[in-house]
Amino acid sequence: MAHSIGSSLAADAFSPIHPEDAGFAPDLGARLDKAIADKRVWNQHGLLVLRDGRLLLERYFEGEDHARGVGAIGHVIFKPDSVHDLRSCSKSIVGLLYGIALQQGKVPPPDAPLFSAFPEHADLASKEGRDRLTIQHVLTMTMGTDWDESSLIYSDPRNSETAMDNAPDRYRYILERRVVDAPGAHWTYCGGATALLARIITKGSGKTLHEFARETLFDPLGMGPTEWATGRDGEPFAASGARISLRDLARIGVMMLHSGKVGDRTVVPAEWLAHCVTPAVSADEDRFRQAERLGGRAAGAHVDGAGRGRPTIVHHPGPATRRGDHSRQLRQGGSGDSTNPHLARGRPG
Repeated sequence: MAHSIGSSLAADAFSPIHPEDAGFAPDLGARLDKAIADKRVWNQHGLLVLRDGRLLLERYFEGEDHARGVGAIGHVIFKPDSVHDLRSCSKSIVGLLYGIALQQGKVPPPDAPLFSAFPEHADLASKEGRDRLTIQHVLTMTMGTDWDESSLIYSDPRNSETAMDNAPDRYRYILERRVVDAPGAHWTYCGGATALLARIITKGSGKTLHEFARETLFDPLGMGPTEWATGRDGEPFAASGARISLRDLARIGVMMLHSGKVGDRTVVPAEWLAHCVTPAVSADEDRFRQAERLGGRAAGAHVDGAGRGRPTIVHHPGPATRRGDHSRQLRQGGSGDSTNPHLARGRPG
């Protein structure tokens, strides 16, 4: 289930620029249209390309769509104000929201013990080395707990994120996983870490995740209506539930490129963005790509169907698992040396 928040699409559209003036072939749009007509590109929701903050290319298509937590929603004619499942890109947004909440003094700092934010589960804290866990381990997906959403497809109830969604208490489910590796030593793809981070934000702010996102990030950027899907328990699918228009997702990217600012207004602290790309630990590139294959996702700076109507957006990491070849990561959507997955990557499925 998802509830839409926001007014009409923000009117301040990006100013256009001709492809040739931006250093591209003058027939760029015609080439794309021919690729679509020839079925060399398919399952697209839309494509938006910005160059130095100006609109170089924008196209929208039509097709079958799916929504997180709902399933198939039928045939959709996509428009500039259509919202799209962000899936894994939701993790990046949660990472930004933590940085905003940290500046506001509403959440504990990264070096705080994880269980200090979850006193209701204090009985778990001293068992199996969990007392070593910090919020930084959550931010970097290096908790070292027994978690597998890479080798099992999401329709398999044994998949850790699926099991979390089906658990009576999703947060206890995450916190009671066995510690099987030294915290901070290795990166493991973990939507549960994002769920914990979101819960810390909602506890500290006194608002739902979506409400806090609207108030501190989406509204300051002038974004239109947005949604954030929730489970049967009413808790958000923090790692994969955001639904946002293509233009509004581009607004987040432009803000990031301007060190967290929109004009003279700071939306996300520049210090936090710097923390987000500071190397923390080397990631397992092969394992990450296996997760990508299981999700059926192709990489690219566009919104596509990928068979299930979800966007594949090139996006940037929260406090970091290390990234080595940045340009390769942007092209492939993978993670060699990874920076914090909460601004790096997220749920493949």
